[in-house]
Amino acid sequence: MNVDTMRTIDRWAGIPLTFLLTCWQRLRVLLKRPDVRAPKRILFIELSEMGSTILVDPALRKARERLDAELFFVIFRKNRASLDLIGTIRAANTFTLREDSLLHLVVDTLRFLRWTRRQRIDTVVDLELFSRFTALLTGLSGAVNRVGFYSFHNEGLYRGELLTHRVAYNPHIHIAKNFIALVNSLLAEAKEVPYSKQVVDDDEIRLPVISCSERELDNMHELVRRHCPDYDRQRHRLVLINPNASELLPQRRWMRDRYEELIRRILESAPDVLVLITGAPSEKGEAGEMRRRINNPRCVNFAGALPLARLPALYSIATLMVTNDSGPGHFSAITPLPTFVLFGPETPALYGSLGNSTPIFAGLACSPCVSAANHRKTPCTDNRCLQAITVDQVFAAIRPVLLRQKEGCRGVPGGRHAAGAA
Repeated sequence: MNVDTMRTIDRWAGIPLTFLLTCWQRLRVLLKRPDVRAPKRILFIELSEMGSTILVDPALRKARERLDAELFFVIFRKNRASLDLIGTIRAANTFTLREDSLLHLVVDTLRFLRWTRRQRIDTVVDLELFSRFTALLTGLSGAVNRVGFYSFHNEGLYRGELLTHRVAYNPHIHIAKNFIALVNSLLAEAKEVPYSKQVVDDDEIRLPVISCSERELDNMHELVRRHCPDYDRQRHRLVLINPNASELLPQRRWMRDRYEELIRRILESAPDVLVLITGAPSEKGEAGEMRRRINNPRCVNFAGALPLARLPALYSIATLMVTNDSGPGHFSAITPLPTFVLFGPETPALYGSLGNSTPIFAGLACSPCVSAANHRKTPCTDNRCLQAITVDQVFAAIRPVLLRQKEGCRGVPGGRHAAGAA
């Protein structure tokens, strides 16, 4: 199913279903005293955003360490591999839902309800901001503790009254800190309205940096050589260009011709650089067209060349990456790779990478135009927020890293300052 179809179903089926489930939950409270149980088997729900599986990791680790809890996760099947990059959640503790058709989604939802009871889930943390479907999963899970974001007096998505721990979503702090706030609600010594009345420090949202084995790195060098026979790991540096973004928000894409011009500039300025155009298997054709237009043997179509689990090895041998605001900008955060992320309809203040990343953001008056308030549905069909970002500006941002790497440095300190439009 495409995104708009899922939003339509979520609205027209989700509103009555969450209302009916709310009535049922309230009737149960009247008939039976609510159970009280410490959170020990915690299920996190995040379905649609692969990058969020990286951004939520600090909250997962805090729940495991502070609550001494076993962690579980439910996610769309197509995004399952993103959970393995850090490995905080055991594979056996993950449940996947197929979203390719309504029938599959219904069947898997029924399987999910049996699975949560078989796993004796006592706590559910709903990480979604915009979904009535995940509110239904939370309410039907059988969990005693149900945590999620709640609109209170704000104009917001109606998701029923299914939560035991209502957390105020804060649109002024990073989403990773909002995820920590969900876990903090379970740590509160007394009931709070709203949760969570605690400070979340920057230190709490740091990610672990993973190390790849020499064998993994050697295999990645060999894979690059197979795609570019002239590649010499002692002589060449790798620059990664990720020109695509998910269908969830196509307005996040920088213009293709500007990526092509940026690649030409990189190749002209650094004769020892190979540019790899990265992407999913479905993006291989578009990447191939870009490579043909650039027409340089040092530009390689690498889209679909490796599974998601091997991305850390690629990032570990590369000099830098330029990417739209999408999954790779977050996946690279668990490596030291200097990454430059182009932002438009969303803001790096809330959704910026937690790694060695420099956001490039024009800061137009209309940007960001997607948020929790509009359920990430923008009316914009003319993404001038990205058109305002020039090739000159991006090249100026990456040039110091190109120069330092050429001189033998292993990268520059990770900065979270935004490179504003000239």
